[in-house]
Amino acid sequence: MAESHQPDDCSIQRTLDAIGDRWTLLILRDLFRGVRRFSMIQTDLGIARNLLADRLISLADEGVVKKVPYQDRPPRHEYHLTAKGRALSPALVALMRWGDDYYTDGGAPTELVHDECQTRLELQSWCTSCNSPVDPTHIRSAPGAGRVLSVTETEDV
Repeated sequence: MAESHQPDDCSIQRTLDAIGDRWTLLILRDLFRGVRRFSMIQTDLGIARNLLADRLISLADEGVVKKVPYQDRPPRHEYHLTAKGRALSPALVALMRWGDDYYTDGGAPTELVHDECQTRLELQSWCTSCNSPVDPTHIRSAPGAGRVLSVTETEDV
């Protein structure tokens, strides 16, 4: 039987609350591609200026990006991914690969390659004990150290 969780006890829900809308994910995609200036992101995505400003403020508040000035008059900034933002790379790559598999006709529109040797990158879950790849059908959930207990649950002592 599946264990029930409170919304605050789910890292996926907390992540979606922070970065889970379409525009935010596309902004992150642009930042990973090196598009860092407001006007360039706005042009590339065709997003309304007010929506872009709102999403960038939210990403900065979450610590995913930082504003870096590049011009004084008028003041202008670039948006750089922080370590927290760069840590989102595997999640975006996983979404991209899923889209490649299920929403393209015969091939990925973009390949991700290692910049030094141009080899295609793979994304795979690995078991640190067995040192082997793990198929998604063999992944299970277990309570973690950051689990939030509900009022009705008690911890074994």
